[in-house]
This record gives sequence, C-alpha cells and structure tokens, in this order.
Amino acid sequence: MRYLVFDIETANAFPGLARANLDRLELALVAVYDSATDAYTSYVKEELPKLWPILEHADLLVGFNSDTFDIPLLNRYYPGDLARIPSLDLLAEVQKTLGRRIRLQSLAEATLGKGKKGDGLAAVEWWKQGLVEKVREYCIEDVRLTKELFDYARAHGLLKYKDLREVRDMKIDTSRWGERQAAPALTHALPL
Repeated sequence: MRYLVFDIETANAFPGLARANLDRLELALVAVYDSATDAYTSYVKEELPKLWPILEHADLLVGFNSDTFDIPLLNRYYPGDLARIPSLDLLAEVQKTLGRRIRLQSLAEATLGKGKKGDGLAAVEWWKQGLVEKVREYCIEDVRLTKELFDYARAHGLLKYKDLREVRDMKIDTSRWGERQAAPALTHALPL
C-alpha cells in the first residue's frame, strides 16, 4: 500500500476562521511524505502540477485535520476531486475515540516525546516575510510528526495524550489502516 502523509500551510489566516470560510484562504505550500520513496518533499502553489500525479497514485492520504481542512482547501487547486482518494484523518480518529479533539502538539509530546517547532499562525507570518524555506521546514516537520504518530498507532494500536497532568493511552482501531481500499476512478491531472 502506497500512502502519503501530507500537510498544508496557508499564505493568509483569518481570526475565528470557520470551515465555511476556507474559500478565503490561499495555499502557500504542501509538504508530503511518500511511502513509496521514503522521502519528504514540498511544493509551493506554482509547483502543484508536479504533486498531482503523486497524489493520484496513492492508495491512502494521511493527515491531521485533513478531511475537513487540508483536502477541501487543496481540492480548490486540483483539477479533479481529491475526496475520491481514500484518506485517514488522525484527528478524526482521535475524536472518534475520545469524543474530543486533541492538538497535534499534545499528541506528539505525549506519544513521541517531542513537539512542533512553531504554529500555523507563525508560518503565515513567515510566509508574508518571504521566509519560504522556514515555512517549508515547519510544514515538513508537521508531516514528520504526523507520520510518526501514524506509524506508532499502527505498531501499538494506541496513541498517548496528556489529560491534565497524566499521560494516558488512547486505544485506536488501526485494523483497517493497512488495507488497500478500492477507490473510484480519478480524473488524472496528467497523462500517465
């Protein structure tokens, strides 16, 4: 199974942004881990045509808050429908188990013993200042953390989170994460 772990950063942000306002956000860049190449790459908006064939050959898209944020936003730039590729949203899995959302930072600290090196609002400011490489590094680091959480959950059947002062285990049903799912036919962006 070829899976891609991905994350996006935006070029702008709006306070109190609701899902209905995603159309007001502009994409800055996308970072991707590709299990077929074991490599991390990133693409600014102008390079997205290079990303489409990679996405189209994935059996699974893995992200954090990706089903309600990353995929819908990225879909605005894609000539087809990325929602047709099977996806796994780690935040949705956590919410399904706990009944509430947990930040990537909190999961990474409790599970992996390390955290993020910034936040999305800082990345927007870096982008506005022209610090593209800093945004790229930040986004790739988020992808790396998401991939490590995905791998940890698959290996152990759980993730960890901090509840007040105590680190707790959260059992995650990963039994279907490695299955190859039949996806509907895609509209490919480029000839294959």
